[in-house]
Amino acid sequence: MVEFGGWDMPLQYARGILEEHLATRKEAGLFDVSHMGRFEFSGSDAVRMLQYILTNNVAGLQEGQSQYTIIANEAGGAVDDAYLYRFEPDKYLLVVNAANRSKDAEHWQRYREKFPQVNITDCTSRLAMLSLQGPRSQEILQSLLEEGPLPEPRRNSLGIARISGAKVLIARTGYTGEPLCFELFMENSSALMIFDLLIANGAAPVGLAARDTLRLEAGLPLYGHELGLDTEGVEIPVLAGGCSRIAVNFAPEKGDFLGKAALARQYADLQKIKSGNFSHRENLPRIIQPLALREKAVVRAGCKIYHQSKPVGYVTSGTMVPYWKKEQQSDKLSEQWALRPVSLALMDSFLQAGDTVAVQLRDKMLPAQIVKSHLAAKNPPYAFAIIH
Repeated sequence: MVEFGGWDMPLQYARGILEEHLATRKEAGLFDVSHMGRFEFSGSDAVRMLQYILTNNVAGLQEGQSQYTIIANEAGGAVDDAYLYRFEPDKYLLVVNAANRSKDAEHWQRYREKFPQVNITDCTSRLAMLSLQGPRSQEILQSLLEEGPLPEPRRNSLGIARISGAKVLIARTGYTGEPLCFELFMENSSALMIFDLLIANGAAPVGLAARDTLRLEAGLPLYGHELGLDTEGVEIPVLAGGCSRIAVNFAPEKGDFLGKAALARQYADLQKIKSGNFSHRENLPRIIQPLALREKAVVRAGCKIYHQSKPVGYVTSGTMVPYWKKEQQSDKLSEQWALRPVSLALMDSFLQAGDTVAVQLRDKMLPAQIVKSHLAAKNPPYAFAIIH
């Protein structure tokens, strides 16, 4: 157990980090993520306020849908990243990072006077949150429903059901890269019962450490690493991250929002970079890309990266992860597993997938290749490791 964001959290359970990671990829992993901040927005100004403080198009979110979003500042950096859920027509549930919960609330409090008809309730203490991820997650969850169906089988869809008499809000979302994934919200009084039922029906409890290795293997950002400030205290542009780009929407109906002008400049640079024009990158000098080492070594956040002997960036997250080997000529995972190093890095934006760089680890220079992804997760039920 460790202190994390003001909570006592399991770093790992008895099976250990490797087995928890592997269990999630082949069976189902269960995470207690009740430490995440949860805020409910309601009232006639709720949509207007959310449109202003978030980067995605809230007006396009229908009942039964959710979306990844960013809480941006005027400079085009991230105050936090978040998920917005619309389980009911007149309420929105915003989930933020645990360590940023107070900071986020203070941030949007500055703009409350623009939106007098909005009610914001911090329901973190009342509403528990569990995450069920992996190939067997749907089967396990389905077996426990006594009322209401699972959400429609597409990412970000939502539903409301009952498990042993308890109302459960169910989202097809998650932080592991698994194609079959669910996040569950319920009153605190029902949380332990539902957690125990999921374990009894085959889910493996997973701690913070494996949650991090799973998200890193999937190339998902972590605030304080891929979002926030870089090693020199400079804002990392929101659009430097691949995942963040789906969280920014310039639709006309969205109107003005915090950071829009800065994000528009980043977007213009991004289009030039994608077309191979690297002459103007003032607003997006570096971008985050996955990095695959050519030998087994663990590089950590902060390790410097070089290209043709010149410094071009640094590792934002890095570790060694286990993976299931794929059966030959099959879409199934075998019984054999191995270890591989994976990382994400903030590097000069002229570098592209396929380029070779060197990562400095103490007195060694380790060869590495920029890659598009570490994980293939488009075809349920399994996510497969991409071995470079």
